[in-house]
Amino acid sequence: FEKAILKMKDEAATGQRLTTSIETSGLFSNMVVQMVSIGEESGSIDDMLAKVADYYEEEVDNAVDAMTSLMEPMIMAFLGVVIGGLVVGMYLPIFKMGDAF
Repeated sequence: FEKAILKMKDEAATGQRLTTSIETSGLFSNMVVQMVSIGEESGSIDDMLAKVADYYEEEVDNAVDAMTSLMEPMIMAFLGVVIGGLVVGMYLPIFKMGDAF
């Protein structure tokens, strides 16, 4: 990833369009290529890159929220098993003592 970014930087320094560099790298989606192209043509590439960053930030937030919502029930079940094991471990000797009489 780092090599591709450095290559894009070098290509931009030689005068090649950023859109072409991004497209040939193969690391970015078509949406990114199109938004950068629009930004280059309109002269507001910084605004377009900010919009791309916001979009991907929202995608990451959604993925983290989805993963968290899937993990919560598993964590609760695990804690239930641990607490249940502790309770059984505490009361089993008491019950065995009661059977001795």
